Amino acid sequence: MGFPGVPRAATAAATLALLAACAGPGPSGPAEDPACAPYAAYHGQAGSTITVSSSIRGVEADKLVQAWAGFETCTGITIDYTGRADFEKSLPVEVAAGHVPDVALFPQPGLLALVARAGRLQPAPAAVADNVRRYFPADWQRYGTVDGELYGTPIDGNVKSLVWYSPKFFAAHGWTVPQTWAELIGLSDRIAGTGTKPWCAGIESGGSTGWPVTDWLEDVLLRTAGPAVYDEWVEHRIPFDDPRVVAALDRVGGILRNPRYVNGGLGGVASIATTAYQEAGLPILTHDCALHHQASFYTSFWPANADIAPDGDLYAFYLPPVDPAAGRPVLGAGVFAAAFTDRPEVQAFSLYLTTPDFADSRARTSGIVSSNKGLDRDVLTTPIGKLSAALLADPEAAFRFDGSDQMPAAVGAGTFWSGMTDWIRGADTATVLHRIETTWPA
Repeated sequence: MGFPGVPRAATAAATLALLAACAGPGPSGPAEDPACAPYAAYHGQAGSTITVSSSIRGVEADKLVQAWAGFETCTGITIDYTGRADFEKSLPVEVAAGHVPDVALFPQPGLLALVARAGRLQPAPAAVADNVRRYFPADWQRYGTVDGELYGTPIDGNVKSLVWYSPKFFAAHGWTVPQTWAELIGLSDRIAGTGTKPWCAGIESGGSTGWPVTDWLEDVLLRTAGPAVYDEWVEHRIPFDDPRVVAALDRVGGILRNPRYVNGGLGGVASIATTAYQEAGLPILTHDCALHHQASFYTSFWPANADIAPDGDLYAFYLPPVDPAAGRPVLGAGVFAAAFTDRPEVQAFSLYLTTPDFADSRARTSGIVSSNKGLDRDVLTTPIGKLSAALLADPEAAFRFDGSDQMPAAVGAGTFWSGMTDWIRGADTATVLHRIETTWPA
C-alpha cells in the first residue's frame, strides 16, 4: 500500500507550474521508492523545513501530521508543526511583531481576513488557485477570499448540526431519535423524568472558552429565522442583538440554562463554564446524560474502544429543525491553509493541501470530511464521517459556515466567545448581545 499521490489531484498546468518552481535535484533515499513516484512533482526542496501553526492540538494534531507524512517522507521536506491553545489570540500579535509561521491553518475566515488585510499573507499561487476552483464549491472558495483575492484554501470540513447520543441507551428506554424541535424538547422532558439529566455540555477551551455556545446560537438561529436572516446577521446587515437573535439565544437557554436538563454527570448549570469541551460528552458513556450537541470532529475525543455506530455505544443524529417545512439547515465549519511566505517548498506544500489525495489521507487518518469534491467517500470508514459527508452532500440541505468564524476576529473570536461565557454564567440575554453589538468594528 503506497502513499496517496498527486496525479489525479493536480491539473497538468498546476504540475508544470510547480515543476518549474521546484526545479532541482529531488530528495535521495525515499524518492527512489516506487511508492513515492506520485510525489515527483513536489521534488527539489529536500532538506528544507516548513513551519506550520494552528489551533489543532493533542490527538487530533497527531492525526493531522499523519495525513501529510507521505509528503514529508517522499519529498524530504520537514513540516515543523505547532498546535497552540491561544492560536486565535496570539497570531495577530505575532503578525504585528513580524514573527509568523510559513503556513497557518485558520479555523476562522474572519481571522484570515484580518491577517490578510494586514498585508502579511501571500495570495494563493496560480496553481493553488486553479486547484481550489477545480475541487471546491463556490461558497468554500468565497470563505477563503479577501477583497477579491484568494488567500485561504480549504483543507478540512465538519458538520456542527449534530447531537451525540447512545443508541443502546435509547433502545433500553424505548426512546427514538426526534425529527422536530418539539420532539427534541419532549424527549428531553421524558429523560429528565427518569432522573437522568438529558444534556451535558462544556465550553472551557483555554483562550477560546465560550465557542460551543456560539454554535448552539447559530444552529438555532438557522432553524428559527432561516438562512437569509442568518447571513444578514453574520455580515452585520442587521444588529447583533436583533430581536430574532435574542429569541434564538433564549431558546438555547431553555436547554443549557435549564437546571432540569443539565449538566449530567458534571454538575449544575454553572459547571458548563468550567467543563472542558473535550470532556463534556463523556457522561453519555456512563449514562449520566443522554444528549450532547457537538460537531463531527468530536469523534476524536471519545475513547478508542467506544463503539460508534447506529446501534452502538455512541452515534449522532441531525439537530432537528423547528419547522421541517422550512428546510434542512446544516451548520458546519472548516480549516483554511494560508501562507506567509512564498518559497518553493511552501508553494509545493500548499498545492498538495488542495488535492483530493490529501483529503483522502486526512479522511483515512482521522475520519475528517473535506469539502473537496474529489474526496473518495469510500475511504471514510467511520459512521460519523459517512453521516457528515451525506449531510454536506444533501442537495436539500441549506449549508452555512459557522457564523462566529466569519465575523471580524474582534467579535467572532473575542467578544462573542466571552459574551457567551458570561451568558452561561447567568448574564441577561439581551444585555449580553447588545454588549457584543457595541464591539463590532466600524
